[in-house]
Amino acid sequence: MKRSLKSRHIQLMALGGTIGTGLFLGSGQAIHSAGPAILLAYIITGIVCFWIMRALGELLMADLNYRSFVDAIRVYLGPRVSFITGWAYWACWIALAMAEITAIGMYFQLWLPHVPQWIPGLLTLIVLLCINLITVSAFGELQFWFALIKILAIALLVLVGVGMMLVSFKSTSGYVASPENLFNNGGFFAAGTKGFILSFQMVVFAFVGIEMVGMTAAEAENPRHVIPRAINAIPFQILLFYVAALAVIMCIYPWDRLAPSKSPFVMVFNDIGLRGAASLINFVVVTAAASACNSSLYTTGRMLAELTSTSHRPGIRLVSKLSRNSVPALAVIISAGVIAIAAVLNLIMPGGVFKVISSIATTSFLFIWAIIIVTHLKYLQSKPQERPFKVPGAPYTDYLVLAFLAFVLVVLCLDKQTLGALIFTLIWFAILAVASLSQPRKQK
Repeated sequence: MKRSLKSRHIQLMALGGTIGTGLFLGSGQAIHSAGPAILLAYIITGIVCFWIMRALGELLMADLNYRSFVDAIRVYLGPRVSFITGWAYWACWIALAMAEITAIGMYFQLWLPHVPQWIPGLLTLIVLLCINLITVSAFGELQFWFALIKILAIALLVLVGVGMMLVSFKSTSGYVASPENLFNNGGFFAAGTKGFILSFQMVVFAFVGIEMVGMTAAEAENPRHVIPRAINAIPFQILLFYVAALAVIMCIYPWDRLAPSKSPFVMVFNDIGLRGAASLINFVVVTAAASACNSSLYTTGRMLAELTSTSHRPGIRLVSKLSRNSVPALAVIISAGVIAIAAVLNLIMPGGVFKVISSIATTSFLFIWAIIIVTHLKYLQSKPQERPFKVPGAPYTDYLVLAFLAFVLVVLCLDKQTLGALIFTLIWFAILAVASLSQPRKQK
């Protein structure tokens, strides 16, 4: 593969994969669950994700020949665990992409209410597929501009919100913009301890995909410089965008007046009297979903190529073959074909596709993150002579991350819907575990 991805590409790729519907639409439900304390939940999860990213970065920097973090898992935990992780990770991103193209179809209903929900999502997928087949730099440029639109929209919201607080702006609903709104309506922990704990399920969903930097190792222009820089910056960038944006929203509106089923961003822009606010935010949200789908297509294509490259069957190995543009074209096309199944699902059950698919994918990422941390612990036990990107506080930070992931797993068991998704995910991993028996126990 060609090393064509620059630092700005890699940083905005991960931002594009994580800043999506979780912020622009799902934040209303998150605020409703925990109140202003949701900000603390984002900060805690952001710190944990930073430790995960640093552990991932140290693994990648230990051997620049790794194509992705799955190679490191194969070395330290064996082919069977890497087999399960690789196919699970591929399925995770397939599910996320299916959810995103479903969301795109839903968003287009605002502009084209009579167009079937499955058509806009499928057309978006076809366009993204064509771009991904050109060159990796074309993908990187598209992702850069997609993410930039989202970042500018959030920055605009924050600046407008701060300006409203400085002049004590009074909305048409009679609410005065002030930081006091974070504490006046029942206090910072207004929803209680239970609401705060349950909110972690939605907060973790917002950070899903942050580890996709680990899929760019083989195509980074200068991995020794680019990957550490991106890893150090991304968690704090995401934390800044989420915490700053949601803090401003709750300062402009009393948190208990925000509708859980609507986008807080749309409500804010509508209330300050900006014409066409709904269409403006809808454009940003469509871009966010397309950006996340673009990240999914990139990740699933590279992962499928890696998983098939070690097969003993020539026909399967053909999937990993690179095109003239150094892109695993067949792997990308196959992944896009599987993602396109979402169009069929939207035709059959348009109302429930997004909710079911996204909840299943979220529970799967807990396993992926845990495996990355366990691999890092195994790496530390090998007592490497040089550690060019040392994790501060390791191995204790690794144990804290595993404890946090176990806590979130317990939280998932407290809700019927997420419990069902968890059970389905465990069945999927059990199937992969059986299939992995065909792999050798140890790395050759």
